[in-house]
Amino acid sequence: MTAPPFVYRVVMAVGTPAAKWWGRMEVRGLENLPESGPTVVMANHDSQWDPVVAGIAALRRRHLRALAKDSLWKNPVVGRWLTGMGQIPIARGRGDANALQAAIDVLRDGGCIGVFPEGTVSRGRTMRFLSGAGRLALAVPGTTVLGLRFTGQDDIVRFPKRPRVLVEFLPPVTPREGESAVALTNRVMTEVRAGAPPVIPGRAKTAEKYRRLAAEHAAGTDGSAGQQRAAEDDRR
Repeated sequence: MTAPPFVYRVVMAVGTPAAKWWGRMEVRGLENLPESGPTVVMANHDSQWDPVVAGIAALRRRHLRALAKDSLWKNPVVGRWLTGMGQIPIARGRGDANALQAAIDVLRDGGCIGVFPEGTVSRGRTMRFLSGAGRLALAVPGTTVLGLRFTGQDDIVRFPKRPRVLVEFLPPVTPREGESAVALTNRVMTEVRAGAPPVIPGRAKTAEKYRRLAAEHAAGTDGSAGQQRAAEDDRR
């Protein structure tokens, strides 16, 4: 395995006490993550901690490069750190051909790309899976495709409640003949979500706000105002 960039290792080291000690993190199925070769990892996304937890869990085997929302680069300091970590900015809500091509180039070089196909933190909502992860997996022949499941990471911030973080690398799946990108993404993510239903992160006040939005979303009654509130929350 090629050593991850220094900045990446620093960020993982800073996050390790919260995830491993406080979070009592357990990692299962790490052997399912190949140590080399093009790899696409699709994960559920219920907490802002997910990218760090994923990176820490995979660190002994891979440098897990993520497609991250481009708005994070608006802060120049954060942007420099993300770039130093090897992360790839992607515009959400529309096909970002440049970001997808950058990720494809990483795969062609034998790298590992991590994707959250729901596009944003679920905050208790059942989200539609976007096709980008499947498109990446199908773009480079021989790419290994697997799901990554998190549970318990939403409790990391709920002091004094101590969490139990479980990270599971699921067995790789083989694309079926003629399978579309969206069908492949749906197949992997349906398995991921079968063991990790959407949950609401954050401490009491924040969780209550998202619980209300999730209820509106599930009932189909949030309308334009509710959707705008959810979109504004996602940008924060």
